[in-house]
Amino acid sequence: MRARTATWFETKIRYEKTMEDGLDKKITELYVVDALSFTEAETRITEEMSSFISGEFKVTDIKQASYGEIFFSDAAADDKWYKAKLQYIMFDEKTEKEKRTTQYFLVQAATLSDAVKHIVEAMSTYMGDYAIVSIAETQVMDVYEKA
Repeated sequence: MRARTATWFETKIRYEKTMEDGLDKKITELYVVDALSFTEAETRITEEMSSFISGEFKVTDIKQASYGEIFFSDAAADDKWYKAKLQYIMFDEKTEKEKRTTQYFLVQAATLSDAVKHIVEAMSTYMGDYAIVSIAETQVMDVYEKA
C-alpha cells in the first residue's frame, strides 16, 4: 500500500462500447488523474484513454477532487476504489473542546473490509486520534498518477 498526495481531478469520459451481447452502447466512465490544472487534466485523460478506446470519445466533465491522499495497492485483486471520510480528533486546550478536521481519501481495495484494513495500515504511523466516518465504493474505473 502506498499513498500519494497530489492535485486530483475526476474526469468523465463518454464513448460507445461493445457490450458482451455484441450491441454497442454509449457509456460514461469516471477516472481520476493527477494534474496541475483543468486543461492538463483533460490532456492527460485524453492521452491515457486514446490507447484503450478505439473510436471517438468525449471528456464530458472535469472537477477537482477533494482527496487528501490516494492509497494505491499492488495486489491484483484490489480492483475497486473506495472513498473514505476520516476525521482527525484534536483537543483544543484554549477552548477546552474537541475539534474535528475532515479529510477524504481514495482507497484501492477488493472489498469494503479490505479498504478499512488499508486505511488502518496507512494511518498506523499517525500519532493522533482519528475516526473513519464513512467508506463507500465509488464508480472510479482507474486512477492515473504522474510518472
